[in-house]
This record gives sequence, C-alpha cells and structure tokens, in this order.
Amino acid sequence: MTPRPRVSLPTGEAETTLNRLGTTQPYADVVVVGGGNAGFCAALAAAERGRSVVLLEKGDREHAGGNSFYTAGATRIVHDGLPDLLDIVEPDDRHGVTEVPPYSADDYVADLAKVTGGRNDPDLTRVLVAQSSRVVRWLHGHGMRYRLMYERQAYERDDGTYLFWGGLHVGNVDGGQGLMADHTRAAAALGVDVRYGHAVHRLLVDGGAVTGVGYVTSDGGRGELAASSVVLAAGGFEADPRLRERYLGRGWANARVRGTPNNTGEVLVEALRIGAGRAGDWSTCHAVAWDAGHPNNESNRELTNRLTRQSYPLGIVVNVDGERFVDEGEDFRNYTYAKYGSQILEQPGSVAFQLFDAELRPLLRAEEYDMPGITVVVADTIEELARRAGIDEPGLRKTVAEYNAAIDTTARFDPTVKDGRSAGVRPPKSNWAAPLRTPPFYAYPVTCGITFTFGGLRADTHGRVLTGDGTPMPGLLVAGEMLGGLFSGNYPGGTGLAAGAVFGHRAGSVA
Repeated sequence: MTPRPRVSLPTGEAETTLNRLGTTQPYADVVVVGGGNAGFCAALAAAERGRSVVLLEKGDREHAGGNSFYTAGATRIVHDGLPDLLDIVEPDDRHGVTEVPPYSADDYVADLAKVTGGRNDPDLTRVLVAQSSRVVRWLHGHGMRYRLMYERQAYERDDGTYLFWGGLHVGNVDGGQGLMADHTRAAAALGVDVRYGHAVHRLLVDGGAVTGVGYVTSDGGRGELAASSVVLAAGGFEADPRLRERYLGRGWANARVRGTPNNTGEVLVEALRIGAGRAGDWSTCHAVAWDAGHPNNESNRELTNRLTRQSYPLGIVVNVDGERFVDEGEDFRNYTYAKYGSQILEQPGSVAFQLFDAELRPLLRAEEYDMPGITVVVADTIEELARRAGIDEPGLRKTVAEYNAAIDTTARFDPTVKDGRSAGVRPPKSNWAAPLRTPPFYAYPVTCGITFTFGGLRADTHGRVLTGDGTPMPGLLVAGEMLGGLFSGNYPGGTGLAAGAVFGHRAGSVA
C-alpha cells in the first residue's frame, strides 16, 4: 500500500477548516502516545493502512525511545530451531557450529504460566504466543535487524560448538539503541509524524469517546490534537517514587530506575480518571540485580543494560550479614532475574553481593562484568573480601564454608543445561553449584534496579481499552507496558519487547 504523505500539523493555533470529527482542532487519524517499541509498532501498523499518524514522545530527540532504548533487544518468539531463524538473523560464522533448540508455542505458554504462578491472562497469552514470530518477521520486513545473542544466551562448549539455552535466542542488532534507530527509519519511510518533547497530560473525551489528547511541549507550550483513535504506549509508573511506594509498597522509593526517567505514570492515571479499567498485578514489577556503586546507575543512556548483573546463577548471593537469601540456581536466569531485584530491596541497606572465585570469573558475561567503571571488590581470602566489601566477616566465612561442603560433587557442572549440581543448604542452590575456593575472590555489590511495573489498563486482545465492567471505550487503545494482565511477580526474559510488538501491531491494525 502506498503510504500517505507525511502529515505536518500545527502545534499552536487550531486549523480553520473542519476535521473529520467536526471540530477545528489539529487532527490526525491516529495519535500514538509514547515512542518506544510498542508505540512505533502501533504507528507502523496504522500507517501501513493509509492512516495519518502522529506519534507524541515525551522525551526530546536525544532522550527518546522509552524503556526500549535501554534494553539488550532480546525478543522471545516461537520458532523451530536455527533453520527457522536464518531468514531473519544476520549472518554469523558461528551458525555452522551452533545448536538452537526449538521453542514451541507450548513451551512459551508453559513458561509464562510458570513464572507468573498462573496469574497471566490466558487470552493475552494466547495471542502473544501465536503472533510472536509473525510480528518479528513483519518488523524485519520494515528494516528491524536481528541476530542470535551469543554473548547472552549461549556458552561455548569444550568441542568449540555453541548451545543456546533458556528459550530466548533472538535479539536486535545493537540492542535497544539499534532497535529504536531502526524503528525511527521505518516510521519516517511510512510518513509517521514523530514529535519529540510532547508530554501528553490529558485525554479529550466527547460523548463517552476519546477524541484526542492535550499535551505540553518541552518549551512550555500547550496544545491539543484531535484523533479518531488514540493508542496509549507511554509505559508504567516505575520512574515515580511516590507511585512506587503507593502501589508496590514501602521501601520502593529506594529502587534505581534502569530505563527512561519519563515513565512517571501520568498517562496511566489519566486513563483511569476517564474510566479505564485496571488489569494485571499493580503490586509487583520487573526488577533486577543492578550495580549498587556506579555513580551514574540510573537511566544511563551510554551503558544502558550493561549495569545489570545477571551471571549470579554461577556463584552465590549474600547480604551484608553474609547470609544467602535466594536459590541462585533455581532456573536459567531468564526465568528468575526479573524477580530477584525485589528480594535484594528487602535486604539490609537494599544491597547484596554476588560472589565468584577465579575459576568462575571467566564465565561471567563480559558485557556486564567487564563494563567500564564496574563496582567490584577483589581479595585473596574470603575474610579479606568480607572486610573490604563491608560484609560481616564471621557470617560470610560460615556461609561459604557450609556452601562448599554441601555441594553434590557427583553431578557435573554444566552452565548450558540445568545440571542438577546442587548444594544442600538453606536456601538450596538447585543447579550450577561450584565451590568458592580459588583466589582471587570477587564481590559485586548490587541493588534493586526497577525496569517496569506490571499493573496496567484493562483491554481486549486487540488493545481496545475496556472500563471496569468490560465495556469498550471508543477511540482508546493500549499497548506495551501500559497493557495489564500478562505478568505478575515475575517475567520470562524477552517477553516485553515481544508483547510490545504484538499488541502494538494489533492496536495499530484496528486504530
């Protein structure tokens, strides 16, 4: 379909001719609120259908992209193994010696149910799983570049081959920065009018239907934009400490914001004000182990996702008393990392320490643990490590000694599979138990880094927003982190970008 020419609507005084809604306000067929992955997917889908589309992004051009910019680009999709992915991933000399296990629809459904304790919405889950592969291929057709994520999701085996694990295999070239650069190019090609520095603060309602938005620009200007449909893709409330304390609970003001500082929840609150229903778990969120000592450990656009510390399944994690408090080897990190941030927040001082020895250190993710400016303590003995890191020395000495003695050495250590090499301590370590005995020893201080909140708006599977009693709200759609119902308590890695793409595409296809 030939796209309409790029629309250029005034941001000051209203047009003098009537628009399709019978008013004299500036008008677009579709207004998308939020310039992350979900928002751009909605804009692309609507523009493909010949709609005039204006995308309003709260951040200025240099600080745009929402949380998507800060991601590693990992995207969880259904596929039949490496041959099924070769048409969308960039060539790599390692493909010939790589094993990528298939990831079925049943696997995807089971993983979502497992990590959320069955609290995920079944209808949203069904659509996400069924559409994940197709929508990524649609994005690839619009210029999104993908690759296999060797450095994050595979280990090189002794024979020089690679085995991918955890059901998460595909990611964007250049991570979230590459994803958003590709989205921006694709939107320009379809004539989407992207406006930076436009913070939506009001939804216009006429006769029960949403008919547009009110916004404030970064230079203090105010305006309104009428539309036949408004797609909300402005993220959750994770960047507002007051809303975190209100909905997530006491102490959440201490969390570090991993991604955009612009997700402060005002669009979500405005949608509730005009009658949108709530959905999903408003009391939990995606939160991870995050560098506790880096001087710029919030919304860092240079290091973005590299401030995470996700090799914890290989070592042990202790608090300042030297006590373990999680099963580091419960599962592949894809299925545990998004819940451990909240458990770190509950520890004294909201801090913990990931511990490794010299034998484990080479296995850690280079992009994270070799990061410039990383916070780390190194020592030749456990006692010295405790003193330098500020950990209780007797407590840590006891914990490490008990852990080392409790390891089941009959099982072979193998990070490419759930190896069953456990340690019979409390809490247990269910897999990848390796003794800490070879100096030097390493302690990485981590705190809670919040990514996004799980509670959002109630909607059908096309993203049409519903009231509390299930009545559709004409003219209003939702996608991305503002869509409630998919996650609760935990999250399978790579599902956020997949869900943003699937439900962004669906919202844009009906807007």
